[in-house]
Amino acid sequence: MPTILVPSPVGTLHVHEAGGAITAIDWAPRAKSASETPGPLLAEAVRQLDAYFAGGLEAFDLPLAPVGTEFQKRVWTVMCAIPYGETLTYGDLAGQAGGSARSVGTACGRNPIPVIVPCHRVIAKAGPGGYSGRGGLRTKAMLLDLESRKTRLL
Repeated sequence: MPTILVPSPVGTLHVHEAGGAITAIDWAPRAKSASETPGPLLAEAVRQLDAYFAGGLEAFDLPLAPVGTEFQKRVWTVMCAIPYGETLTYGDLAGQAGGSARSVGTACGRNPIPVIVPCHRVIAKAGPGGYSGRGGLRTKAMLLDLESRKTRLL
């Protein structure tokens, strides 16, 4: 499975591709250089992630193939429709995807493609909720701040 490392403000991201689609993003244990030249899809993923972190991309346009249950995939699809700079509560997302706020929270925590599938845009009714990526709530806050700074300028 081809992969690439992408330095970012929230740590080095390890992007995975299989079957012509992005299948996962996780945090690399430490920064290191990529060992091979990326194929076209991974190169495009790097370009889009770099543009996102620079404040120049609001919507990713990459083929995605996250592995999960049908319910999780439904939640992740609805998550991808949350506009840049906006948030939904777990309960609001449950209303759109079905299930309960708790089951949506579980699906968020199992999101295999964070940042691109924007689970950071899902918050609790009374606060930020959780975040399963490296850095936890600090990373979630950084991503939300990145998006809110851009939308405040518009």
